[in-house]
Amino acid sequence: MDENFDKKRDWQEDLSHYRKILSYMGANVPIQVLCLPKPLEKCLISNGCLRVYDLINRDLAEIKGIGEVKIDLLASRLDEFFSVGL
Repeated sequence: MDENFDKKRDWQEDLSHYRKILSYMGANVPIQVLCLPKPLEKCLISNGCLRVYDLINRDLAEIKGIGEVKIDLLASRLDEFFSVGL
């Protein structure tokens, strides 16, 4: 019984890892696909965020030039992007 549980857990971990890899691969697109306002898009590009995967695991609050409202908008668009992508 423990062996089956271990196999199931291993399978679930593998699937989780696979989904994460696909998310990164799917995020290899220009940030323009997020349809952000041009000033926010320009700010992200000037901070080295050229592709969506540049924003993954990045602390959005540390990006110079964007405030709380723009962070909320960006987080919302990223959530939409990854929801549709999977």
